[in-house]
Amino acid sequence: MATVAVERIKGGSFLLTPIGQLPQFTPEELSEDSKEFARAAREFIEGEVLPKDAQIDTLDLPLTIQLLKKAGEIGLLSIEIPEAYEGLELDKKSGLLVLEEMSKQASFSVSFGAHTGIGTLPIVYFGTEAQKKHYLPKLATAELLAAYALTEAGSGSDAMAAKTTAVLDGDMWVLNGTKMWITNAGFADVFCTFAKIDGQHFSCFIIEKTDPGVSTGAEEHKLGIKGSSTRTLILENCRIPKDRLLGELGKGHKIAFGILNIGRFKLGAGCIGGAKRVIEYTLKYTGERQQFNKPLHSFGLIQQKLADMATKIFVGEAMNWRTIGYIDDALAEISWSDADASAEKMKAIDEYSIEASIAKVWGSEALFWIADEAVQCFGGYGYSAEYPAEKIYRDCRINRIFEGTNEINRLIIAGTLLKRAMKGDLPLMQFGQQVAKEISNPPKAAAFTGPVARLKHGVELSKRQCMLASGLAVQVLGQKLVDNQEVMARMSNMMMEIYAMESAIVRAERMLESGHRWAEIARDFTELYVNEAWHRVHGDARMLCADITDGEGLRHALAGIKAFAEFHPTSCARLRGRIASQLIQKGGYPIELA
Repeated sequence: MATVAVERIKGGSFLLTPIGQLPQFTPEELSEDSKEFARAAREFIEGEVLPKDAQIDTLDLPLTIQLLKKAGEIGLLSIEIPEAYEGLELDKKSGLLVLEEMSKQASFSVSFGAHTGIGTLPIVYFGTEAQKKHYLPKLATAELLAAYALTEAGSGSDAMAAKTTAVLDGDMWVLNGTKMWITNAGFADVFCTFAKIDGQHFSCFIIEKTDPGVSTGAEEHKLGIKGSSTRTLILENCRIPKDRLLGELGKGHKIAFGILNIGRFKLGAGCIGGAKRVIEYTLKYTGERQQFNKPLHSFGLIQQKLADMATKIFVGEAMNWRTIGYIDDALAEISWSDADASAEKMKAIDEYSIEASIAKVWGSEALFWIADEAVQCFGGYGYSAEYPAEKIYRDCRINRIFEGTNEINRLIIAGTLLKRAMKGDLPLMQFGQQVAKEISNPPKAAAFTGPVARLKHGVELSKRQCMLASGLAVQVLGQKLVDNQEVMARMSNMMMEIYAMESAIVRAERMLESGHRWAEIARDFTELYVNEAWHRVHGDARMLCADITDGEGLRHALAGIKAFAEFHPTSCARLRGRIASQLIQKGGYPIELA
């Protein structure tokens, strides 16, 4: 893959750049080392975790601790810890492959992710040298287990409204407050905890469970992920040494939001990994279950569901690996030995906050849709706890709340784009002016080449529809736009679909050009998705215009949208039939990454 200087790849620039002109990592380019590590993770999850699936979900915390320690023994907890602190310091691509495997058991995946991600990474990126030397080697082996304590009863999405306080008393911090919904709280040794110094300066602290004044509440009774520990963390005159402040005083928001960005693209990958297991057992059931003397998967509407499930997996993979490719390329430019390495690495990750939020929202909603369709394929048995479809339906619901709700993330996607445009980091206005000039002469299908030329044309038309509608919103609403959440959400929905379509198209085209074994089904996945996603963008663009104007202004706006509407779909039924046939033959999602 051609390399481009990191500084030239701006987060959000996919909306303004012709398709294929930005570098894009695809999973077919994964190194053998990454694949080998993924295979080790698969052996662990299938050999150690899945056989204990039912026991884990009884909230057997000693078992979860035992499994985390076994994961530590084979290096699965140390992937993102620098070598200087006894970690493996692998790239995030390897980490994503491992996450996909871990997602096969939802409760354990949550425990694993909270420890290795939001529990450990604040110390990796913001810890002092002494803090890193003390904690990271022990976190790498599960000698210590970690949690992340941000949420409070009155401050969920509004994290900065936290009421927990910290006061300096000599050489000790004294903390008071209660944190809610803390994953791993039932067994964590270390809590990265947020509080306001003197009730004003939002900051982060490292709390240990043995510190005086630390306790936890009872386990929460949850809808799903019943095998993961979720409790309140209670701090009553909790006294900790002065050197347990994590990061800078009053800069806790940088830790909170930076680490959540990492959690978002990881969650997107985990959702796609979970979806692969869902389609596997759904294919098995629909092949075994007979109705009218034929297997369920021989019926057209069941095939439709199976094909759409697999299509979402392919598209989600393409987006996730594209995003992680950008992040890994940026991180590779910064050595841990560099001055301000941690801050620069976090800055590099933050550059792709739009793409990280897209991965989280799109992936969590795709998995929930897939889980819902699995229940439908199982029929009455899908509603029974004796079959797997019921469990994933409950377990995956939390993903739309984790790491910032999908509503908040939709506001982040559009809001970040607008902020960067206002700062001059993205030439949004210039592109909008160019699109306005193209209304009388829109891009023609003949201008695009390659095996998926028609689909490329569709994406470029979608970008222009999105830009026209969004530009009208900026023009009409001005600074009030950020307060109109429905309009912001429509903008984000269009951006997500464009990123999804483009990512899948580039991946499929590369597979076709290289003669990949699964290139033809990749083309079918992509064509099926673009056929329908294009119309979702078109509908959102029209409705966004209607949300902000009416009368002659609306008629003029819709005429502009219509100028970029010359995209003609092909038969989705035929595509789904071909895809379903391959899925049934394979018995699962066909494109194996490792």
